[in-house]
Amino acid sequence: MNLFKKLLPTKNGIVGSQKYCRATFCSILHSAVDHSVEVHSSDQEVVIALGSNVGDRLNNFNQALQLMRKSGIHITRHGCLYETAPAYVTDQPRFLNSAVRAVTKLGPHELLGVLKTIERNMGRSGGIRYGPRPIDLDILFYGKYQIGSDILTVPHERIWERPFVMAPLMDLLGSVIDSDTVACWHSLSTDSDGLFGLWEKLGGESLIGKEGMKRVLPIRNHLWEWSKKTSVMGGADIIDIGAQSTRPMASRISAEQELDRLIPVLEAVLEMPEMEEKLVSVDTFYSDVASEAVNKGAHLINDVSAGQLDPNMLKMVASLDVPYIAMHMRGDPTTMQSSDNLQYSDVCSQVASELFSRVKDAELSGVPAWRIILDPGIGFSKKTEHNLDILTGLPVIRSEIAKRSLAASHAPLLIGPSRKRFLGEICNRPAAGERDPATIASVTAGIFGGANIVRVHNVRDNVDAVKVCDAMLKEMSIQL
Repeated sequence: MNLFKKLLPTKNGIVGSQKYCRATFCSILHSAVDHSVEVHSSDQEVVIALGSNVGDRLNNFNQALQLMRKSGIHITRHGCLYETAPAYVTDQPRFLNSAVRAVTKLGPHELLGVLKTIERNMGRSGGIRYGPRPIDLDILFYGKYQIGSDILTVPHERIWERPFVMAPLMDLLGSVIDSDTVACWHSLSTDSDGLFGLWEKLGGESLIGKEGMKRVLPIRNHLWEWSKKTSVMGGADIIDIGAQSTRPMASRISAEQELDRLIPVLEAVLEMPEMEEKLVSVDTFYSDVASEAVNKGAHLINDVSAGQLDPNMLKMVASLDVPYIAMHMRGDPTTMQSSDNLQYSDVCSQVASELFSRVKDAELSGVPAWRIILDPGIGFSKKTEHNLDILTGLPVIRSEIAKRSLAASHAPLLIGPSRKRFLGEICNRPAAGERDPATIASVTAGIFGGANIVRVHNVRDNVDAVKVCDAMLKEMSIQL
């Protein structure tokens, strides 16, 4: 039988599912497994949850995703990555949790069979219910169908009580409903206000950062809880090494020339004793340079083009399993300040839209959202007024990205205003070295707007500014 649920228009996006954007049909399938109704006629959009708390948890995720892709499950979006306390059976290691959104031609029970095969092949055995497991793969949603059989219930029956499932599920959505299928998922929730309302009643974002659930980014064999303090790129926390100038009108050198300049410096830096606790990023838009740099020990790739200047970059980053800084820029360093590339009607909205497009391309290439860091590109394809709008509009950029992807909106945000020309224009400081006070003011504004990483030249003074900003933000959170 079919359930028909009409979803009515709304102006505001984040509202109850009974008020959502358009009419849709959600079908209910009830069957025994041997008489199941399988859907083969068209691609179905699905949501699959991942969990692991045995062995190398992150490697388990990577292996499971690879096996899913090889089995006819085309992954289109990734949730954030969470380290969570175990539920139900609490005497066991902490879990990693996430979820993916995918498209498949597999019927629901075929999909279940594929996922169970992946679990078995990765070493999961019977064990105790809710106990330790190398990988756990659950179907949360399957197209517009509500499914009930002897072996499969969709939506998954315990979604609604599990924050560690709901958090990555919400990441896969946008605050604006983007399809009839997503509208149907909201209507299938147990809350009259849809998935958004249910998430808020569980605690929503207030749950993140507590001991039971941390949003993390995997880097250098550990999980970085990047929202706990502002990180300084330039010396204190992250060393950024580049061998190619990206200033306006800079001529481009080849990947081979860049490697010749970069690798000796990179190797020397990595051998320094004081680098033991620091991260090293390599600033490049060449895939071959990124590959060699990571093979030599670099921990992050910082790409000013977000994959636009080398068609192989995103696939390469996906294979390297390191965090990827995707920066907003139009054109390349020789054209980024052209009149065409400086045209914006709403710079924050357009930067957000263009950054989301880069994230979408990266995810489709296999780079999970939990490894992406976003940079709005201050000074790249921007006039002075654009840079100021971005510095004061970081929350707007996040909220605009959130309309399309909550996962991308939660990504660490990096800004690099340090000693940029627009500061010299405002302060009448033609020499870059005289712009440090203006840099501190810009960094302070960015941190209070939600920046998580700041790229600077004068490390000592900016580290002090960052410490004061973080202390003030901590005090403000306590008072709230």
